[in-house]
Amino acid sequence: MKIYSSILPAEVLREDVKKEFPQVSFEFHKGIKEELFLDAEIFITYGEDLTEELIYKTDKLRWIMVMSAGLDRMPFEACKKRGIFVTNVRGIHKIPMAEFTIGMMLQHVKQMRSLWTNEQAESWERKLPMGELYGKTLLILGIGAIGGEVARLAKAFNMKTIGVNRSGREAEWADEKFTMDNYREALPEADFIVSVMPSTNETKHFLDASDFELMKDSAVFINIGRGDLVKDEVLLAALQEKKIAHAYLDVFYEEPLKASHPFWMMENVTVTPHISSLTKNYLPRSFEIFKHNLHTYIKNDSNYLNVIDMDRGY
Repeated sequence: MKIYSSILPAEVLREDVKKEFPQVSFEFHKGIKEELFLDAEIFITYGEDLTEELIYKTDKLRWIMVMSAGLDRMPFEACKKRGIFVTNVRGIHKIPMAEFTIGMMLQHVKQMRSLWTNEQAESWERKLPMGELYGKTLLILGIGAIGGEVARLAKAFNMKTIGVNRSGREAEWADEKFTMDNYREALPEADFIVSVMPSTNETKHFLDASDFELMKDSAVFINIGRGDLVKDEVLLAALQEKKIAHAYLDVFYEEPLKASHPFWMMENVTVTPHISSLTKNYLPRSFEIFKHNLHTYIKNDSNYLNVIDMDRGY
């Protein structure tokens, strides 16, 4: 069995997986080498280097392990036609992304931007409007693994948590649940609106101008999901017209964000370069999922983690 990876992890991770599966031939390289790809039965990737052309060329590939939760660039139609199944590492981002989100919320209520500015100016200003997370309402768009962890941490601050998902199904740390059809009922109540939604046909441009009209003018919007949740011009107008107080944006419609984009210079926008999921534990956690699934594959079993529904795209 040949496994080819277009990801080159640290040597300790490569040696660990080789030791656990001595019967498997591994090839680790940075980037795709077509001859190795075409000879592989299993392919490990971040999901951004595959094309339909490559999928249709291979007759040996059976399984693609995507070491990412994002699947925006995956050629699912070609994979489906060729009978190749896909798994990913959904769930490993929940710790860093939830911590990042809580950090942004604390930064907002504790006026950290103003404090840093005053420190640089050597200004002893004690009349800042300091606030608390205690008692605030948090609305999470896409309360899956990541959103659920955000809600769990928010409960430590005695926040009210509202979760939104496709069906309104139960979410352990959500006080209330709404669907993608009736979520607007909860918008006027929310102090923080956090989006963890993926990019799918259902979620593209999910929020529009009418949603921001329903939000409190003191509300904070945090997007750690995907930038195409809302059109730039819609979000820009909402911020310019003070429909909401602030936006913390880690993802954007086009990345990297252009240097000339208005978001960079707006006082009520905080820009971060798509880093909410980054952690030194990223690949070690990813390989734990891969190893579980490889044991399953070798045993011809069915208890895979994170099998992707290629019609839904997640």
